Amino acid sequence: MCRFCVEHGEGERWYLNARNYAYDLASDVRRSTYIREFIAGFGQMRSSALAWAERADRLPVPLSRAGKALVSRRMRSRHFGQPVPIEECARILGLATSVTVIPCICRMHAPGKRADEVCILVTTQPIEALLADGFKDYRNGPEPGDFHRISTHEAMRLLEECERSGLMHSVWTFITPFTAAICNCELESGCMAMHMTLGHGVKLMWRGEWVAELDQARCHQCGACVRRCPFGAILRSGRSVTLRRADCWGCGVCRSACAYDALRLVDRRQVRPVANLW
Repeated sequence: MCRFCVEHGEGERWYLNARNYAYDLASDVRRSTYIREFIAGFGQMRSSALAWAERADRLPVPLSRAGKALVSRRMRSRHFGQPVPIEECARILGLATSVTVIPCICRMHAPGKRADEVCILVTTQPIEALLADGFKDYRNGPEPGDFHRISTHEAMRLLEECERSGLMHSVWTFITPFTAAICNCELESGCMAMHMTLGHGVKLMWRGEWVAELDQARCHQCGACVRRCPFGAILRSGRSVTLRRADCWGCGVCRSACAYDALRLVDRRQVRPVANLW
């Protein structure tokens, strides 16, 4: 169990603790202000963060590591995420009484990307008014009419479509431990967290509670999972397909590409080589 589960899970995985979704944003000024400012200032924050990370990459290694570790520690108390398989997305949706889909804020600010509606907000209270306030100064929208309240069934269909497109699901806090969003991302789509974490070693996202397992007896070596994995953890060499568990983030998206049930997820804690790899 990861450190966040110990700190915020109350015996459960942190993102399955109902209390973490139940904050009253109408009276919680600190969290509502954070969400509003996060949305309003995301473009500038994204540019500044990526520029800082590029400068940090050029520093001597000890200084670079220290600076990145400091940022990661600071973000743990504010805004962090973790990949979750689709089965646990369903359990998260079961904790929410308000499910709203909005255009992806990362794609809005990534050059050449289309802001598809793939971000799902999961709260116990309506959040549209707060979203409208956060987005009000965006020149090209979204407009309040672009925030769609959807059913759990519709949200699951969207998640399934995202998987077929190779997008992994991740759950995010907004002033930890308040949990409010399931994002559907990949590196190519402009995901800032993946760019910072995978590209620059500034950890905004931690590995999931699960890790993939490949059954070679079932595998037909077709390579469909190689193309589907958003983390490059499955490789094809000649006619052979191999899984590098040390590179697996536990999102489970690879399974949706396999027609032979050769891939499954197992508890990370039960796989000794990666049990403490977060």
